[in-house]
Amino acid sequence: MNEKTIPVVELQAKDLPAYCPNPAMPLWSSHPRVFLDFDHHGHAKCPYCGTQYQLAAGVSLGHH
Repeated sequence: MNEKTIPVVELQAKDLPAYCPNPAMPLWSSHPRVFLDFDHHGHAKCPYCGTQYQLAAGVSLGHH
């Protein structure tokens, strides 16, 4: 059985605030822009396309 591999995009501090589709995605695969909410482990998943995002080691989110 073939399973589709969902890509994981690693983000740096300069990439925040993060959104999907990200600038590297081809135009044909676009969907409405959605800003991502990261969990306390630095993971987020796009609700439209399923792309997974991970904050790079050492990158933390600013808290208000």
